[in-house]
Amino acid sequence: MDIYLSAAISEAKKGLDEGGIPIGSVIVHDGKIIGRGHNKRIQNGSVILHGEMDALENAGRQSASVYKNCTLYTTLSPCSMCSGAILLYGIPKVVIGENISFLGAEELLRNKGVELIVVNDKTCIEMMQEFISNNPALWNEDIGK
Repeated sequence: MDIYLSAAISEAKKGLDEGGIPIGSVIVHDGKIIGRGHNKRIQNGSVILHGEMDALENAGRQSASVYKNCTLYTTLSPCSMCSGAILLYGIPKVVIGENISFLGAEELLRNKGVELIVVNDKTCIEMMQEFISNNPALWNEDIGK
């Protein structure tokens, strides 16, 4: 398995261990992880800290030239909010752990020229499906249902 997707999965598991939703993300620039994060909506009472948003926040201020040379790894297909941030910062490539449990705004990203690689990793799928099965109310809240 890709080391960066493994790092995103580790972030997702950290979120789950904290009582949160198991979605993790890392941002990679020139082979180095510059930001990592996981969904903290429950832990922080936040409306915006999805895994991708937390990774961006933890990457700190970066110049546009950095973002334009990054790959974002996420364990789950990015929602509209996270996809908007990917587009806003010009991140050109996203590796998606899985899009079976949730299909985010992939069409929007593709239409805007972002390269998407969907892995459909067994660990990512099983982790999300188990969480959704055990926590339907939290999951529906997180995706705005």
